[in-house]
Amino acid sequence: MNQWKIGDVKISRVVESEAQWDGTTLLPNATAENIRKEAEWLYPAFSDETGKIKLSIHTLLIESKDQRIIVDTCIGNDKVRPAFPEWNQMHLPFLEDLKKAGCARELITKVICTHLHVDHVGWNTMLQNGKWVPTFPNARYLVGGTEWDFFSRQQDDFFKAPVEDSVRPIFDHGLADLVDDSGKLTDEVWLEATPGHTPGHFSVRISSKSQNAVITGDMMHHPVQFAEPQWSSGFCTDPKQSAATRRAFLERNCENGKLIKAAHFAAPTVGTVASAGNAFRLKV
Repeated sequence: MNQWKIGDVKISRVVESEAQWDGTTLLPNATAENIRKEAEWLYPAFSDETGKIKLSIHTLLIESKDQRIIVDTCIGNDKVRPAFPEWNQMHLPFLEDLKKAGCARELITKVICTHLHVDHVGWNTMLQNGKWVPTFPNARYLVGGTEWDFFSRQQDDFFKAPVEDSVRPIFDHGLADLVDDSGKLTDEVWLEATPGHTPGHFSVRISSKSQNAVITGDMMHHPVQFAEPQWSSGFCTDPKQSAATRRAFLERNCENGKLIKAAHFAAPTVGTVASAGNAFRLKV
């Protein structure tokens, strides 16, 4: 577990799993050869010596004012995911680790998923007596309206299965609120539209006492995209929009000291945007 302070806001990283991946599984251009070319700054934190990329699946817990906000809820236990054998019917101590971070599940007041992909919604629900019930029973779940309009209509199992067992039950229990990027979660935390990876993808902005951070979700999957912002993942619904959103974000935040926290960056997870010729680097 890692923890940071942004002014008065406390952010904790609770890891569900970490692994080394063949980069092309996620980013078609992230061959071992291309990753090794960036080894000077990617290795050893974000890649291994063979050119595989290191990824983390984690949630970020924000404590702001009287709110305890979960951002992205990983894959979850007991979820049937035959297309992803390593994620199929997992049994991991995520809730115990969340409690160790100082926040039992009953204390969570808000849940925001940056988007509705399988590895960002799983712990929205848990299996009890054969039924999917809200994991965070005292929270409001904030779901992007554009995101829900897209995902709720999908029939492909990659999109549909996580919606059916991890999102729709939240609506059935009356705990979901459809939102856009105009509202604030607190006066220190708000949403920012960063579309491309999915149609209604959000990032989460944090600002307190002149300190600033942003949780980018899957606008970025791996730090190599700082150097190659045109590299979109194979899971992006609009790769061109994803690349344009990412480059604009990097240009906007280059050398301004804002802390970048992504959903899949391995430890140390956090850094700032530094310039590097015509591209960028994650400075940790």
